[in-house]
Amino acid sequence: MKKVALTLAAIAAATVFAPEASAVPVFARQTGMACSACHYQHFPLLNGFGRAFKNSGFTMMGAQGKVEGEHLDMPDRVNMGMFMTTYVQNESGQGVGSGGATAPAVIGTPGTGGEFSLFMGGRAAEFLGFIAEAGLGGAGASNGTAPANFVQTGGIVGATKMLMLFPVGDARIGLSVHSSNGQGVAYSFETLNTGAANTHKMMGNSGPSNQHVQAAYASQYLGTNTAATGASIVANNSMGFVNVGLWEMAGNALVNGANSLNLNYERVAGTFDFAGFDLGVGIQHFGGVSTVTNSSAVNALNNNTNLTPGLLNAPNATILDAQAQGDFAGMPVGLYVTYGRAAPSTGTDFNAFNLNSVAAGGTDKTSFNVAAEIGLIPHVATVQVAVRMAKNGMAPLAGVDQSGDNALMVGVTYELAQNIGLSLTGTQQSGSYWDQNPTAVGKTATTLLLETLF
Repeated sequence: MKKVALTLAAIAAATVFAPEASAVPVFARQTGMACSACHYQHFPLLNGFGRAFKNSGFTMMGAQGKVEGEHLDMPDRVNMGMFMTTYVQNESGQGVGSGGATAPAVIGTPGTGGEFSLFMGGRAAEFLGFIAEAGLGGAGASNGTAPANFVQTGGIVGATKMLMLFPVGDARIGLSVHSSNGQGVAYSFETLNTGAANTHKMMGNSGPSNQHVQAAYASQYLGTNTAATGASIVANNSMGFVNVGLWEMAGNALVNGANSLNLNYERVAGTFDFAGFDLGVGIQHFGGVSTVTNSSAVNALNNNTNLTPGLLNAPNATILDAQAQGDFAGMPVGLYVTYGRAAPSTGTDFNAFNLNSVAAGGTDKTSFNVAAEIGLIPHVATVQVAVRMAKNGMAPLAGVDQSGDNALMVGVTYELAQNIGLSLTGTQQSGSYWDQNPTAVGKTATTLLLETLF
């Protein structure tokens, strides 16, 4: 039975472990500011100042010294940082042994299941900044998008981008070039906390099969966090940003063929204040036809027979998102609302964000998500909740609908320090798909996570 959340992230090593951290001490060292200066309630969510720092292309300086000269203006040292996670998690229907006994919960330690990433980044000039990461992925490490029987390998993987943004009045305009194995093309430039980019989300761990993050955000449910290599034109100011780029669904683990950049990405977002709340609204669109990835690769990696081999990859999706951050009844509150739609695959092209084919009775894949977080103790403890109402686009099974794919996510976080976070997250999935497939893996999932940055 085809899984609900099949995505093209399995292509070209997107299934290999990919670091997800966006809050890095590299920038704390460059600015001389605490983590809470840039992050809303906890990392990796951004506040208004965090957006301003990113708008500058990571070039904003603080107390750190500089090396200056004619046409030279850079920090006096290259800043580095480290990110590690340790977790215990489980999902229903997984690891059933003899006699019906289920396997114990999975434990991930840094570099083996959990994340272990080294970061370098910051200012190279007044108009140019960068971030680069190298993550150690142990054998079997998963970002949740691969099938259960797909064995993953260890190794050094990562993501990198360079932002060359020139000051033009109160705006910045320029270029972003990027590559990653599982962050998605939105990694090129993004500042909202609506899951448009895989790095900006409420939970640190996406879930054993991405249950948590897909319950909270429509873009993540559609699987836009694929491998990506590309270049974008970016313009931003305090009122929002525009990101228009060309890209390919292949990351730095696939070095051949990614240079053609036949896919397109458009992103527009506005930010403004209203009645004391920091508001943001935006739209994403993915389109184009890839000459690098095709349905043969998807079928091979996913043991999938639904798609005709050799079809061209034409990823297509549109996502609307909005956020509101501010104080209510003396407590910080974040609200994130998203809606996404991806058309089904056709007889000539397949849609990486909806593998269900029209010929087999597939329909649009849609998701409406509402996520909220309340700070019970500002910058210390929060409660999270998210609801998804979705249609997975699957055809009826023996005449019975199996497209309903809903979810409820509940979580709590506690900051042991501004750079050390502990969280407990649980997700329950429901709807006609789960009714028709009662033994499907992942109906419920829980994760206890410890994140450390220094």
